[in-house]
Amino acid sequence: MKTIAFILSLVTGIGSLYAQGHRGAHHHHHRGDRTVVTGRVTSTEKETVDFATVYLKGTSFGGATDEKGQYRIKAPAGEYTLVVSAVGYQTLEKPVTLGDEERLVLNLTIRPDIQQLEEVVVVSSGVSRVKRSAFNAVAVDATEMQNTAKSLSDVLAKAPGMKLRESGGVGSDMQLMLDGFSGKHVKVFIDGVPQEGAGKALDLNNLPVNFAERIEVYKGVVPVGFGTDALGGVVNIVTNKQRRRWHVDASYSYGSFNTHKSYVNFGQTLKNGFMYEVNAFQNYSDNDYYIDNYITEFGEDGSESTDTKKIYHVKRFNDTFHNEAVIGKIGVVDKSWADRLALGFNYSNYYKEIQTGVYQYIVFGQKHRKGHSFTPSLEYTKRNLFTRGLDVVATANYNHNITQNIDTATYKYNWLGDRKYTGTPGEQSYQNSESKNLNWNATFTANYRISRAHTLTLNHVLSTFKRTSRSYVEGSNKLSDFSIPKVTRKNITGLSYRLMPTEKWNLSAFGKYYNQYNRGPVSQSSDGIGDYVSMTQRVSSLGYGAAGTYFILDGLQAKVSYEKAYRLPTTDELFGDEDLEAGKADLRPEKSDNINVNLSYNRQFGKHGLYLEGSFIYRDTRDYIQRGLDRVGGMSFGYYENHGRVKTKGFNVSARYSYGRWFNVGGTFNNTNIRDNERYVAGGTQQESLTYGQRMPNQPYMYANFDATLTWHGLWGKGNVLTLTYDGFYQHDFPLYWEAFGDASTKSRVPEQLSHNLTLGYSLKNGRYNLSLECRNLTDAKLYDNFSLQKAGRAFYGKVRVYFGG
Repeated sequence: MKTIAFILSLVTGIGSLYAQGHRGAHHHHHRGDRTVVTGRVTSTEKETVDFATVYLKGTSFGGATDEKGQYRIKAPAGEYTLVVSAVGYQTLEKPVTLGDEERLVLNLTIRPDIQQLEEVVVVSSGVSRVKRSAFNAVAVDATEMQNTAKSLSDVLAKAPGMKLRESGGVGSDMQLMLDGFSGKHVKVFIDGVPQEGAGKALDLNNLPVNFAERIEVYKGVVPVGFGTDALGGVVNIVTNKQRRRWHVDASYSYGSFNTHKSYVNFGQTLKNGFMYEVNAFQNYSDNDYYIDNYITEFGEDGSESTDTKKIYHVKRFNDTFHNEAVIGKIGVVDKSWADRLALGFNYSNYYKEIQTGVYQYIVFGQKHRKGHSFTPSLEYTKRNLFTRGLDVVATANYNHNITQNIDTATYKYNWLGDRKYTGTPGEQSYQNSESKNLNWNATFTANYRISRAHTLTLNHVLSTFKRTSRSYVEGSNKLSDFSIPKVTRKNITGLSYRLMPTEKWNLSAFGKYYNQYNRGPVSQSSDGIGDYVSMTQRVSSLGYGAAGTYFILDGLQAKVSYEKAYRLPTTDELFGDEDLEAGKADLRPEKSDNINVNLSYNRQFGKHGLYLEGSFIYRDTRDYIQRGLDRVGGMSFGYYENHGRVKTKGFNVSARYSYGRWFNVGGTFNNTNIRDNERYVAGGTQQESLTYGQRMPNQPYMYANFDATLTWHGLWGKGNVLTLTYDGFYQHDFPLYWEAFGDASTKSRVPEQLSHNLTLGYSLKNGRYNLSLECRNLTDAKLYDNFSLQKAGRAFYGKVRVYFGG
């Protein structure tokens, strides 16, 4: 790093000195350039900054600091802005007034650039490698979309290998898919803090795009700094932590299906280091879009008739969703004992009507769910704690979450909104229950740079969960508590070593220890319902891995990584959601051998920017946890089970081209082959499994996204920008059930899909006032992510945003 810093600073320094010498020689007879500014440049950590460039803005007077951090500038009298820049530090600008024949001593302090330390470079194309890291990771720039009405999940869809599966409109249940791994395999973090148990209101598809600066995606092999048990990878939402004097960012959008979204973020950091910040947002939508389905007609006498061949275009009617959240932070920054110490408070609330079950022919007219969550949190970061090179990050949060499931109607509904009286309460199953979920998460990460080439990282994560439920259905005022609480405790410890002898290559090796304790009810009956006993299970395992990267040529980077990974079952898989999902408390952890090979090329040729990337992934997973669907009596619900062995092979390719600040176009193509690799039927027999070698059902395996943006700077005034963006998504058809069973003509497949979106944005006064108009699903295509659950047709949205910052 220092070599590069030295070369860069030397080049700029020599350039400035050469120009200064030139200019100085030219003005030598003037008395004006006898004014001299000298001083020392140090960092906020009291370190000498050598090879920093110091110059007067807009002039050619300047130079570089020596090994003692000292600089000297000669210039004519006048008013200037003094600029100090150094690789790895934030640029400092300071107004100075130079008197005639004056000698001015000006000592300057610059702060390390945290972004530099996180090793992320997001290029103008909006998608980039997480540069020097040996892990297969990309960063997606969220700031490019901050004037749109999108959510963070839409930003994420631009990342290679990434797909989002939603069961409907705003606020619907969603699953992340990364290189064929989905849902619980992929863990979500905000600024490195795990979001387990955060509650429905803070799901990725409910977080506004303005909430984040960028999103990092680590694929398959996860750095120990995240201390998690993800098999598929990690999504880390990074918020803006740069020190800002004060700022206000507010936006409101309105669109189809009576959708309202608003967001406000304001805060400031005072000179004495005191800081506060508040994020508040809400989403509301009726989600009353049209779908296509057959109808069960109710006769006068209560009879029912259904013609499954006759498809109607009908409107959803019991699907309103709204959520509100306030996230506040208060603390101090840049103290000798803490770079950042912040206390946070999150409050979120949601209400969600449930229109349909796991199949679209099921219609609910009054079933709904609601909940709220309160989360106090603490974060502490300090670089060079006690000794130079030791950086520490510690976080803790407590999540108190209440969820209510209400299904008490005594009617049966059809897709026209007609209803018939049934006399028995419960459209799916009679319930009016409340779950109290208590979650603790604590993380500790220590990075120790032993020397320039050697770094050690130690991480520990503790996560605890306890759910108790009670039902209100026994009688009007009598509460029945479920006698068996559901408890899980996870401890994950990781240690890694990184060798980085030169900028050309680096290597990381790591080990992780996983420990989980579960206690919860397990059904003793054959149908899996009723006759519960409490069961305790302890699991521990050791994982390990290595990752390396090498810069073959300028801009051409190769990465290889391997991990023996484990994923402990999540609370929903173990215990269900008390409604549409049934849990299985004796699930075993998934074990997987993960291999990633990646090649990327990133170069700028004058105004032309080119970014190419290709990844190959291989996963051999044992005890794969698969979600299935079942019916017991009149109920349909999802369940989880360990499914032997699954082999995944896949690749994704990305390409992006940009021309100056005018135009950028790119896309990603993903192909994942996930097959059942369990040869024999369970039970020690030699009977060959009928599904051996078949593609795993209900998994999209070939999909692509592509986008193009035209940007017109200075349109109708300086500092104004017009942007026109097109983005599209393609998904190949995929089987809903095992492909080899039954006759091909009768088998359900999720159809091939192609959707298009258009966004027009206009920004005034350097981003102070912003307007945008969006059309989603331009061609009104029929879109599905899960089973037969149809997503919205063509929709329009408008958004207004203002940003004031100091």
